[in-house]
Amino acid sequence: MLNLPPARRPKFKEALRFWFKLGWISFGGTAGHIAIMHDFLVDKKKWISNSRFFHALSLCMLLPGPEAQQLSIYIGQQLHGKKGGIAAGILFVLPSMFILLALSIVYVSYGNLPWIYSLFNGLKPAVIALIIVALFRVGKKSLQSPLHCAIAGLAFICIFFFNISLLLIIIGTIIIAVLLHYINPRSLLRDQDTSEQELADEKSYFINQISASQTEKFSWKNMVIQLVVFFVLWLMPFVCCLIFLPDRPFWKNLILFFTQTAFFTFGGSYTVLPYVAQFAVGKFAWLSKMQMVDGFALAETTPGPLIIVVGFVGFMSGFNHFHESILMGTVALLTTVFYTFLPCFLYIFAGGPLIEKSHGSQTISSVLKLVSAAVVGVIFNLTIYLGKDVIFPGGVAIAHLDLISLAWILVSLFLLVRLNLNAIYLIFLSLCVGFLRFIAGI
Repeated sequence: MLNLPPARRPKFKEALRFWFKLGWISFGGTAGHIAIMHDFLVDKKKWISNSRFFHALSLCMLLPGPEAQQLSIYIGQQLHGKKGGIAAGILFVLPSMFILLALSIVYVSYGNLPWIYSLFNGLKPAVIALIIVALFRVGKKSLQSPLHCAIAGLAFICIFFFNISLLLIIIGTIIIAVLLHYINPRSLLRDQDTSEQELADEKSYFINQISASQTEKFSWKNMVIQLVVFFVLWLMPFVCCLIFLPDRPFWKNLILFFTQTAFFTFGGSYTVLPYVAQFAVGKFAWLSKMQMVDGFALAETTPGPLIIVVGFVGFMSGFNHFHESILMGTVALLTTVFYTFLPCFLYIFAGGPLIEKSHGSQTISSVLKLVSAAVVGVIFNLTIYLGKDVIFPGGVAIAHLDLISLAWILVSLFLLVRLNLNAIYLIFLSLCVGFLRFIAGI
């Protein structure tokens, strides 16, 4: 295999453009975010190698909070230090927060506007196409042996048929890998020729197995400084809310609840949201069950992590508690989002040295490659899960087949694969398709 020239470090402005764009087009939940990030960062720009991408992702999946945002913080940090990590993490969630804020204000002011849902529904077939393309690319690199294929298939069966959480699938995969490592280590290893080819290919990426890390080496001094900075950032808005805003108990409960949610809920959005709903609706009575369902629907139609629905919960909490005040609802939404996503930065900045240290271990690398294979099974499940609802919006039956959505998925695949159309242009075209469907009433 030819030794390709190493990729250059992207300019900070170039990286900012991507993180900003990602914040607007990252539909489809965690797996959708991973697919879009992998397509651009690994395949197109060669900013990070496939092995480093999935190594970091596998470790992020073991942390509470949105894995995709944590991965973006990590990659941003490796590209441009702490400022890169901060920019990537903020831009990942900022567009979806503003979109959800606007939709929340429209929701309480005018009710559900059909044309807004039509616009976002026009995007869904394109998102399915993006995920399908990324699924094949990721699968080609991650499914390197019959064992990897078997793990991917097993992960798909677990999540599709038995609704087992992502966290349990990852933990189960790690257990299987560790057992295989001790019982039959050769089963985790591939032939040496393939490894040599991979090593040569690694050098063509800016962030690769042998590249210098942008993460500071672990020290207790750095750890203490990071914890102090985090505590100050956490404390300042808390104190401001208690001093300048009315009804201190409300703000205290809101901030402490979503801080607790961010730190102690594992397993992805679909395990976090029932917990949030149980307390927000049942214990605190911040909003009704139907409002919670509507918020989930709004979050499904906006880019960014699905957990952004907590912003709608915060908005409705402030809106309802302060007698239909849009201003208090807006403040509550901003507060909720801040305390939900702030810990992600601490996890990556404090845990970055451990991620860097672990990627040099052959044992850990072999274990995490099986985790990467399991992720392929999860992305395949997402493709079917979302694709089914897009193609058969009224239920899986010929009578409910949406021919226009099916046709747009095929057209999108053609545009992406054959014509190599930029995803931004595809998103714009899809919005136009959604608007035209609304006008035509189809």
